[in-house]
Amino acid sequence: MRAEDVTREQVEDFMFLEAEMLDEWRLKEWLGLFTADGSYYVPTTDSAPNASPDDSLFYVADDRFRLEQRVERLLKRTAHAEFPKSKTRHLVSNVRIRARKDDELDVGAAVLTYRTKMGLTETYIGSYRYRIAVTPDGLRIREKRCILDMDGLKPNGRISIIL
Repeated sequence: MRAEDVTREQVEDFMFLEAEMLDEWRLKEWLGLFTADGSYYVPTTDSAPNASPDDSLFYVADDRFRLEQRVERLLKRTAHAEFPKSKTRHLVSNVRIRARKDDELDVGAAVLTYRTKMGLTETYIGSYRYRIAVTPDGLRIREKRCILDMDGLKPNGRISIIL
């Protein structure tokens, strides 16, 4: 498959699968959606959407190794922020293929993530920007960037889930 042959429906199905895996805490399986050089970023709420973790503060700036470590940590009982696990619901909409080049798609989407734990529900509003690789094994995430459309993390205060 080539990037020019991928439909928006295929991209949406891929993103909906990712959301389902996150909501069901199938984090090890979720890691399989990433390329070997994949990365996951959550810039601070006052960063420019195209900011780089090399010169800007990020809440999360994980390369593949750090992402694997994050997943291992979240799945342990000693992850106090997520034991017991939060209940989440990732709602993805307004999916657009913004550009196609070689074996890669630039994809944008709106996202709303609910996190419920200990009687409190928090809402994370924002957008996703993906660089999705078209591989012989199907679509894979080369980069996922979660841009929060919030003034800050208050009242949430932290990000202990994967957005």
